Amino acid sequence: MRYAASRPAPLCLALVATLALAAGLTAGGEKAGGDLEARHAQEVEAWRQDRLERLRQPDGWLSLVGLAWLEEGVNACGSDPANAVPLPAPAPPRAGVFVRRGDQVTFVAAPGSAVTHQGQPVERLPLVADADGAPTVLELGTINFHVIRRGERLGVRSKDSQSPVRAAFEGIDHYPVSREWRVEGRFEPYEPPKPVPVPNVLGTVDDELSPGAVVFAAAGRTLRLDVLEGADEDEVFVIFGDATNGEETYGGGRFLYADLSPGGLVVLDFNRAYNPPCAFTLFATCPLPPKQNRLPLAVRAGEKKYGEGHH
Repeated sequence: MRYAASRPAPLCLALVATLALAAGLTAGGEKAGGDLEARHAQEVEAWRQDRLERLRQPDGWLSLVGLAWLEEGVNACGSDPANAVPLPAPAPPRAGVFVRRGDQVTFVAAPGSAVTHQGQPVERLPLVADADGAPTVLELGTINFHVIRRGERLGVRSKDSQSPVRAAFEGIDHYPVSREWRVEGRFEPYEPPKPVPVPNVLGTVDDELSPGAVVFAAAGRTLRLDVLEGADEDEVFVIFGDATNGEETYGGGRFLYADLSPGGLVVLDFNRAYNPPCAFTLFATCPLPPKQNRLPLAVRAGEKKYGEGHH
């Protein structure tokens, strides 16, 4: 569920430390304030460039070209659109079959299909789904595909490094960087962690454990966001919505990672708020903001809506 490919680069963390040092050594003059704003703008720009580079990777979110849900039994795959799991050309009309038996999926390659796994030809191979560990990735030329698990559903997600979406990608519009939207918050832990219903674009709801909430002030209001665990112990992951969703920003809300200090300080830099993968492709399965995380104000910071959006 986490989308850690868009987390801040280590360079940005170093810049945060530089900002803290500058704030401690400078006795607030106009130049000091200007320096802080300039440093912050550089930090955000570095994050944006890292984010774009990750999106443009050959197997990044822009390379998604398909998602098909598996039925019990045999599911044929290939470029013939009649297949249960369609693959883009130049895949052969029949590349093989996915055989589902309950929670287990096995791939059986068609003779001469040239499907490989880690560079080795595949004839018959049991597959690990993404929710069960590192997924078993199958390759076929510029195409790769693997099994995903979403609740009780099992599907096949396919990517193509020659995806038209990846080829046409020219970047993302942003709001101007503003230090007003770099706000300090207080982490209030839930003991024990609280189950939080998190809806998704599939129309289902998953109960995720929230370690706590971040309480902060913005636009003259005291606000609160339930957070989820980040990829590291010293960070939190936020799925939030606001009054810009649908018109100015993606309708399904945005994501944000934030560092969590040992003392409970959390800096929410909404200039790094970013679009979920579903803003770029129909083939992602993104979570949506929990009801309590829909902020009653417009957060005009971070990434704007991409194209016409999806879902």
